Amino acid sequence: MKRRLYSGRDVNRAHSIDDLREMARRRLPNFCFEYIEGGAEDETTLRRNRNVFDEIAFLPRTLVNVEHRSQSRTLFGQRVASPFMIGPTGYSGLMYREGDVQLASAAAAAGIPFVLSNASTIALEDVVQRAGGRVWMQVYMYRTREFVAKLAQRSLAAGIEALVVTTDSAVFGKREWDLRNYIKPLMLDWRNRFDVLGHPRWMSNVLWPSGMPRFANLGDLLPPGQTSVKGATITLGQQLDPSLSWDDIRWLRDLWPKRLVVKGVLGAPDALRAVEAGVDGIVLSNHGGRQLDGAVSAMDVLPEVVDQVRGRLAVMLDGGFRRGSDILKAVALGADAVLLGRATTYGLSAGGQRGAARAIQILQTEVDRGLGLLGCSDIAALDRSYLRWHALSAAPALVYAGSAHDAVTAA
Repeated sequence: MKRRLYSGRDVNRAHSIDDLREMARRRLPNFCFEYIEGGAEDETTLRRNRNVFDEIAFLPRTLVNVEHRSQSRTLFGQRVASPFMIGPTGYSGLMYREGDVQLASAAAAAGIPFVLSNASTIALEDVVQRAGGRVWMQVYMYRTREFVAKLAQRSLAAGIEALVVTTDSAVFGKREWDLRNYIKPLMLDWRNRFDVLGHPRWMSNVLWPSGMPRFANLGDLLPPGQTSVKGATITLGQQLDPSLSWDDIRWLRDLWPKRLVVKGVLGAPDALRAVEAGVDGIVLSNHGGRQLDGAVSAMDVLPEVVDQVRGRLAVMLDGGFRRGSDILKAVALGADAVLLGRATTYGLSAGGQRGAARAIQILQTEVDRGLGLLGCSDIAALDRSYLRWHALSAAPALVYAGSAHDAVTAA
């Protein structure tokens, strides 16, 4: 009998993130699933984000007492149940009704943080109140800086724990497979219109009774009557600011009194600039392979970044994480936490909060099992000695003298 993934409706029968992905594929219209799946141009970076994990092998220990295992960590002074969190994923309300609350609630129940997307369809105040837990807020540095300042004020008043500034989208990447679904911007072609009609479960969940979801945290930025997902997208693209610089990060640092994280770093020089700018953490990210095609993966640069800034700020990363073993490899290389994007979105798309919770449960179970099989009872003890990866020994040494601007490469 040919092997096949589970594709029914019971999320509890999903045994892997790939199972949840298949369930999501069947439930969602093509244009929604393609939005989740697609990468930029030839999708080289998208593939790299997954292939890099195949290059890294484990070196387990044996005859170690692993009867009691711990995967909890300290992040920004507080314990988290697992070394991962849900990262910012836009348009979640298009995948499942009130998707942002569903994701945040699943994260809170699992004891991990949740990063609310700037492109969310539920007001940040409602997410914090209804979901509880540790909620962070994603911010884009739009041309209208007054909006950014107001969003920071709202976040502070609501009890948001941290702001996460996404910096790798000053110019939009070209996601060709996503674009092919439309006759013109945001107008589905006839094939996709008929495909939507073939997904009544999604239609009744997302579109009934109010129609297309609306952005809830961008009102001051958008023209009157243009808050729908369809109407706002073009305006948001026009608001992206290609003049964004480290001066803007310092401006926000002076404005925001709590934890500040910069997302979109892909190398030690920029990590050191983040230290100089006074931020509390960075997320190594290529935007899920959706921006610059041909870019390195976050895992490629993780070791050199950790070597330069460990102890000076929190080092987090995202991109291609589908297994607990992937997360363990990142932690062994020095990551403080992993941000999940597609993995938990598959769960949400398959079954709302229950599906997202199942995705988290699968990964927590895989992390726990992996620790036991590695012969490591506490994730805090996991380090590079548990790995074999040619890149760790073959890469040239990076030597930095003084500030980030003095970076040089030594043979």
